[in-house]
Amino acid sequence: MRKKVIMALAVCTGLGLLSLSGCAIGKTKEATEIYFLSCKPEVKAVWEEVSETYEKETGVKLKILTAADGNHERTLKAELAKKDAPTMFQINGPVEYEKWKNYCMDLSGTDLYSWMVDKDMAVTEGSGVYGIPYVVEGYGIIYNQSIMDRYFALPDRVTTYADMSEINNFAKLKEVVEDMQAHAGELGIDGVFASTSLAPGENWRWQTHLLNVPVYYEFQDKGIADEDTLDFTYSDNYKNIFDLYIENSCTDRSALGEKTVDDSMTEFAQGKVAMVQNGNWAWTQIESTEGSVVSEDDVKYMPIYTGVEGEEKQGLCIGTENFICVNSQVSEEKRQASIDFLEWLYSSDEGKKFVTEEFGFIPPFDTFTEDEYPSNPLAVEVIKDMNDTEKTSVSWNFVAFPSQVFKDDLGSNLRAYAAGELDWNSLVDTTKSEWQTEKKAGEE
Repeated sequence: MRKKVIMALAVCTGLGLLSLSGCAIGKTKEATEIYFLSCKPEVKAVWEEVSETYEKETGVKLKILTAADGNHERTLKAELAKKDAPTMFQINGPVEYEKWKNYCMDLSGTDLYSWMVDKDMAVTEGSGVYGIPYVVEGYGIIYNQSIMDRYFALPDRVTTYADMSEINNFAKLKEVVEDMQAHAGELGIDGVFASTSLAPGENWRWQTHLLNVPVYYEFQDKGIADEDTLDFTYSDNYKNIFDLYIENSCTDRSALGEKTVDDSMTEFAQGKVAMVQNGNWAWTQIESTEGSVVSEDDVKYMPIYTGVEGEEKQGLCIGTENFICVNSQVSEEKRQASIDFLEWLYSSDEGKKFVTEEFGFIPPFDTFTEDEYPSNPLAVEVIKDMNDTEKTSVSWNFVAFPSQVFKDDLGSNLRAYAAGELDWNSLVDTTKSEWQTEKKAGEE
């Protein structure tokens, strides 16, 4: 994706769009209930607010079910088999579309699709459009600027860097992190990195988001977007950053197998650590954590450096795995009512406030002007990074990962490696083998 999406978003303000408040309401009201299956637990409470507001405004009840972390595919399979199936659901890209294509309505004739800034982002087949991205997101290493300022003021630190602007590759990051860990007591932190959450169902930041970086570089070298085999050319780079996380943490690596995402985000929010890998969606959790001491001005981003040659020009990981689909198997009334809701959410004044102010989403639609972009400080950081012409964004290649089984197994192996129960070479060999096996299984 690189800069294409954002350069388009950046010029949205020149379109002279008028407010589209309420433009989607009134097409049809035959259906009195619609149903969305969400896979974003971190914004579950916001979806419930949206449901209440939409029912008050239109009389249409919006049922929301949020799948637990790591259980989206299982939940989707179970729910689609029911009589009262979701009228809207989410897929993570072309691979998952192949599994659920019989339930995906063609959305090419909708206003929602016409509003897309970059229509190449949609999941398509032939002339049909079957999955529309509802958010552009970014992730990287979030750091607390106030703790970094304390570090750079230490008189006895061993590094000579003046500030974070000079940290632009893995070697420099490693120097700073290891010196900070040695000065943890003076800095008032328990460790540099928050706990690497390796509990089952909590390890998606590593088996998906972190693995994306070495896969991205392998795909770049080959000039491809997907492949049936993984050479794992950059497995040593993957190890570089994973080891840095688990060896300079507030939690001993032997105990990481019980840690959750909530644990790590609480550690960061309460100022116990300086860094954590996560996406712009994490701000809501940071801000709402009891005892949070992190202000909006404190949260900053840096890319996930792994030691790849030329990474000084690397940006954040930017893209989406969030594609909304309308269930083609429900009644025409429910299909239309679902489309009406989605167009209300992304065009009405009330809906757009939810998108940017409550969800903190960076929307991929031209119904939003620049001054309507989210104030979420991490989203602001992502937008700034995407508009930095000196950097190249890392695309989200994990939409091509073979299956949830592949990711779950890798997560389990990372847990065993952290605990000293599995050597790295075995993890690499298993990952390569399971990639090929799961790709083949998905084609059968």
